[in-house]
Amino acid sequence: MNAANPFAWSFRLQMAFGFAVCAALLGFALYVEHGMFMLPCPLCILQRFFFAGMGVLGLVAALHNPRGRAGRAVYGVLIALLAGVGGSIAARHVWLQLQPPSGLPSCSGMGLGYMLESLGPVDALAQALSGSADCAKIDWTFLGLSMPAWTLVCFVLLGIGALVAGLRRR
Repeated sequence: MNAANPFAWSFRLQMAFGFAVCAALLGFALYVEHGMFMLPCPLCILQRFFFAGMGVLGLVAALHNPRGRAGRAVYGVLIALLAGVGGSIAARHVWLQLQPPSGLPSCSGMGLGYMLESLGPVDALAQALSGSADCAKIDWTFLGLSMPAWTLVCFVLLGIGALVAGLRRR
């Protein structure tokens, strides 16, 4: 803590908090999948990968706790970049949910693992990002927002938080 500002969090604490948020989000996703029996679509799984990457990088940043401003900035920018890509996927997911169901291709029934195995990584990623009626289905809402909308909010907040943590003068 800073003596001049007792409410200022240290870089280590901010990164550890980001890691904890990502871990909680992934834990909730696993609960929804296994406890509520809602199978994730390929876009949901891609978003999980980006939350996991942000969480791991946040944990590494918290453990490393670089003293120099440049080291903190690198961690902040890298996490923000992951949040930007994950947020883009979440925004695409929200956009798909706003489309009329008849305009989307029918459900392929292929999970991301099967697509990777049968199509290869590049074609599987293209297929997953194109979306299907599976991705447009809204099974869960909270305060009027679907799960992809909430993940978009989380990506934006975590990305901004990482930039603030990494680029703030200390």
